Amino acid sequence: MTTFDTTVPPTLRKLDMERLFVRKRMFSFVLPLFVLAYLAYVFVSFDVMGLAERMNPQNARTLVADSYSYKTHVTRDNRDGTVSVSVEGERKGAYPEGQSPEWVSLAAAPDAVTVIDLEDGHQVRFGPETVEFDIPGYGTIRATPSKTAGVQAEFPTGELPDWISASKNRLAVTTDAGRLTVTRNRSEVFRYFAGWELFFFTLDSPYHGVGIGKLMTLAATGEVGAIFHDFWTNKMWRHQDVAWAIFETLLMAFLGTMGAGLIALPLAFAATRNFMPLRSVRFATRRFFDFVRGVDSLIWTVVLARAFGPGPLTGALAILVTDTGTFGKIFSEALENVDQKQIEGVASTGAKPAQRYRFGVIPQITPVLLSQLLYFLESNTRSATIIGAITGGGIGLLLTQAIITQKDWEEVAYYIVLIILMVMLMDWMSGWLRRRLIKGEPGRKARRNGAVMLLP
Repeated sequence: MTTFDTTVPPTLRKLDMERLFVRKRMFSFVLPLFVLAYLAYVFVSFDVMGLAERMNPQNARTLVADSYSYKTHVTRDNRDGTVSVSVEGERKGAYPEGQSPEWVSLAAAPDAVTVIDLEDGHQVRFGPETVEFDIPGYGTIRATPSKTAGVQAEFPTGELPDWISASKNRLAVTTDAGRLTVTRNRSEVFRYFAGWELFFFTLDSPYHGVGIGKLMTLAATGEVGAIFHDFWTNKMWRHQDVAWAIFETLLMAFLGTMGAGLIALPLAFAATRNFMPLRSVRFATRRFFDFVRGVDSLIWTVVLARAFGPGPLTGALAILVTDTGTFGKIFSEALENVDQKQIEGVASTGAKPAQRYRFGVIPQITPVLLSQLLYFLESNTRSATIIGAITGGGIGLLLTQAIITQKDWEEVAYYIVLIILMVMLMDWMSGWLRRRLIKGEPGRKARRNGAVMLLP
């Protein structure tokens, strides 16, 4: 707030006001200029233009398509001519020998042709030596793989379109109907379908392809156990392992959060002025809180993993160490603001020091304790996912493995959906517990003769 001395001559007051307005105008001009200069620096130093040039829209579309669909691989071994069909190219999703989807006509003999109908006129033929791909509106592409000459490809006349990539050792053709890749040793066709195939039952299960109505009938007739077993032990989607991983993630968050609360509460008394008269003890306790919470939980995870080895318990310890410092600061601030009159009232009854803390202090800070514990439990559920990826436990490990090993992205999407649902569930549960434990259970209302009565 700017004040003016009325005893100052009007000329000086006018000069002071003008200088004040000039400073404000300069500040209003310099601040946006500084922000623009910083943004320009970020634009250049982070190479934003280079990032835009390196962006590949085709890879982005493939990634999105992989997240909500699956692809069936039709693979020909160019060395011996054998053809196999599998979902996502996994051995656990392979069709039995001699079997294939209806759109694949397997060769009856080694010198015969395998025909793959991709619909709308797109057709791939695996011959004994040559692979052909008919593309409506473009023509026929022929590729002859060889161990010595690489991949010799023939194209219709004209310039190659962007959706064809050809080199000496590899041919890749990407169309809306499907993809074809040819190398020296293998020719492979990928065809996409919407959905998560084999999510419930694998190909070797007797319940694969059975409609929901018949499945419910079989369950009602005594096969519910067998149906659940085939679903629960699905070798491709591993529902049993995923459920255990989610349990490990929740366990890491719960043990770390609650353990930190139990350790931080007694230490918080040593960090407060009204409960610890020794200044040196207060200083040491507060610096300890600063130290453990000043290091991020991911750093503690790496340190503890080196000390104790990987595992869910290491992740729980990392959360415990970090949250001990945070809870210690929060609890100590709450303790410094307690009402001394309530403590004196308990002491007047002849209560011992431990009883004074139990009945005079703890009830005052209980809302803060519960609120912070439940909030951090919800937050640590998300953190445990990342920590689990480092320590080798929980759903975070499965997610990281699926990303690093370049597995099909519908499995990555599945794990991400489960993580979101898990966090939403913890958010709902923590809110419900806060209402029950802090605010109290709301009474039930009943209307009688137009009046509202609160029932216990």
